[in-house]
Amino acid sequence: MDSKLIPFSILYALLILYSFTTHFCIAADTIIVGQSLVGNQTIISRGGNFELGFFTPGNSLKYYIGIWYKRISVQNRTVVWVANRDQHLRNPFTSELKLLENGNLVLLNQFKKPIWTTNSTSDSLNSPQLVLQDDGNLIVRAGSNPSSFIWQSFDHFTDTWLPGGKFRYDYRAMKGQKIISWKNSEDPSPGTFSLVAEQDTEHTLRWKGFHQYWTSGVWNGDSYTTTPQMRVHDRFNFSFVSNKNESYFTYSTLNKSLLARFVMDISGQSKQLLWVEEAQKWLLSWSVPPRQCDVYNLCGAFGICSDNHPNSCECLPGFEQHSPKDWDLLDYSGGCVRKTSLQCANKDRFFKIPNTRLPMNSVNLRVESAENCKVACLGNCSCNAYAYNGTGCLTWFGDLLNTQQLDSGGDDLFLRLRGSSSVFRSSIKVSLVVIGAVLGFTSISMAFIVVLTAWKRAVRRAAGGFLTPFRYADLKVATKKFSEKVGSGNFGCVYKGTLPDSTLIAVKKLEGISQGEKQFRSEVSTIGLIQHLNLVRLRGFCCEGIKRMLVYDFMPNGSLSTHLFHQKDSKVLSWTVRYHIAVGIAKGLAYLHEECRDYIIHCDIKPENILVDADFTPKVADFGLAKLLCREFSHVITTIRGTIGYLAPEWSSGVAITTKVDVYSYGMMLFEIISGRRNLKQSKDGKAWFFPTWAANKVLSEGQPVLSVLDNKLEGKADSDELTRAFRVACWCIREEAVQRPSMGQVVQILEGLLEVNSPPIQSYLHSLVANEETIDFFSE
Repeated sequence: MDSKLIPFSILYALLILYSFTTHFCIAADTIIVGQSLVGNQTIISRGGNFELGFFTPGNSLKYYIGIWYKRISVQNRTVVWVANRDQHLRNPFTSELKLLENGNLVLLNQFKKPIWTTNSTSDSLNSPQLVLQDDGNLIVRAGSNPSSFIWQSFDHFTDTWLPGGKFRYDYRAMKGQKIISWKNSEDPSPGTFSLVAEQDTEHTLRWKGFHQYWTSGVWNGDSYTTTPQMRVHDRFNFSFVSNKNESYFTYSTLNKSLLARFVMDISGQSKQLLWVEEAQKWLLSWSVPPRQCDVYNLCGAFGICSDNHPNSCECLPGFEQHSPKDWDLLDYSGGCVRKTSLQCANKDRFFKIPNTRLPMNSVNLRVESAENCKVACLGNCSCNAYAYNGTGCLTWFGDLLNTQQLDSGGDDLFLRLRGSSSVFRSSIKVSLVVIGAVLGFTSISMAFIVVLTAWKRAVRRAAGGFLTPFRYADLKVATKKFSEKVGSGNFGCVYKGTLPDSTLIAVKKLEGISQGEKQFRSEVSTIGLIQHLNLVRLRGFCCEGIKRMLVYDFMPNGSLSTHLFHQKDSKVLSWTVRYHIAVGIAKGLAYLHEECRDYIIHCDIKPENILVDADFTPKVADFGLAKLLCREFSHVITTIRGTIGYLAPEWSSGVAITTKVDVYSYGMMLFEIISGRRNLKQSKDGKAWFFPTWAANKVLSEGQPVLSVLDNKLEGKADSDELTRAFRVACWCIREEAVQRPSMGQVVQILEGLLEVNSPPIQSYLHSLVANEETIDFFSE
């Protein structure tokens, strides 16, 4: 190399290095059309409170566009909003945040492909500007008029709610805002916990969008009923507004120089924090729930929470962290796994953990002693733990969730471990091993009788109750001698009944000794052990002689099929209600596929098996064909089951099935929710008309709007964005290849607007209805 070039090369390298450590401000607080934000360029709010630019969280090498406090040092940088939290960038110097002439703000990656946009276009917008306000709100407005904005970041919270932001529920859209935690301390993508604005003016904390573990209560004029901390605060002004269009809660600081924020923390707590300049740290003002260990499933499966532990979570004895890297980043959602697998029966032992708050989802066995409780658990290879206390024999057949370690009191939990586990003392006499083997063999026989009897008598529900064993005579009285039939199916009829306390029930009377017994066992072994808002609740059963009956909560609005295909006897479902039902069904299936200890494949998803309650909340029902699938396996060989028109191709091909067969059936049903008609229609001349093919051809090939395939009875009244999402999801769900279908968890995220979805390829999609093809990308990059 020429020696004369060395000084310039060194200087150039230093400049590049400097550019990575220094932010350059391109304007005071504004970006106008023709300007872009690139590399280390930033804009700063007029008062100097906030800054917008590219950043990397922690030690991550991933880049995001975000807003942070300008006056807080880089070492303590606090990000309050992230644009592209779902999709990161690799190089900010080849990426670009750009304001277009139509007012749309887009983030372009190194290939100049949009990965995030505000979708804030307006044909009548003059001289659009992007402005970072001093309250941390980023707005797109017309010219210099501060009140003429068409988009604001305060309508799209990430994990932080700043003073002045309105946390609202939109009654017109029937949708509430969400504040979702980061995945971990170095990943701003949507995490496990969320704060949700509900329709009844309450705010709730939810785990994975499903399980509610805290509620604010209702607004009483000066605070929420379960949040008394709000009444004693002299730093904030809280206000609640409700009208026919929306309800919202907002707050402001009495001292405008005070830095404050609400954050949905990765710990699952919603926290109000204040910045202490002297200490250069955030001070916790208050949090909900107050106790860290009251957060639902904080430590994941087989983790144990202790309020006295530095990080709150650790693994149960005999278990280890599923992902140590995630635990280091304070993300415990992956939970723990066994260090050594179980051997079953006499080869396993129980390890006593004293002073615990017992896990959720226990099954109650009515046995007469602690020893019989132990024998019953040991005799079932799926039993992971037991406890014997004042409520009887509690057993756990799935993941142990929400186990808590108390300082004193609580119960003794007996955890099942491999007999050779290191947690036991290594010196075991041979004679004891022999005796243990004999007792273990005996326990198998005893446990079979005990478990079978207990299974018929009572199963403790996740909510803490029991399945009620009904007498046939009582059900005969409740149903007025089975006089009011409300439905029928392959396995028998369903009758309406009334319990002595006036509770309405639905009694499924199973017919046929062989099939009735099979469905009886299937339903009790699946839905009897789980609970979810979108799954029908099994109250109890009758098992006398050859009589087999199942007792459910009565659903006053019947099945979804009634409302979709028989409108003469019911009102036309609005699009808002249909979309609510579609999301609810997806959540119920996602719970079965992804949250249960063993995967549950329903195998017969169709409108007839979706019940709706008085509020039109959907309930997945009829688990008579359901198939349990252990988590160690991703597929299972089984006989064909389900209903023609909703069966996935793999049923007839003889290959192993997975949860994707339910995804296929859901997609078929989603088409029917959109169209309000059966997918398959036979004409008088014998020709078959298949709606999904017709709709795909009309929208994807001919370029017709999605509204053209909407139920005519809705007269075009539907949210276009929701309809597009639903249509695309339906198309992807019925792909020929199971691997190309989304999971139900992904479907929920798409329908709730948390995940974008590509439009299915036109020719490839139509081809997939009749033949196999190469893999096609489902998600946007």
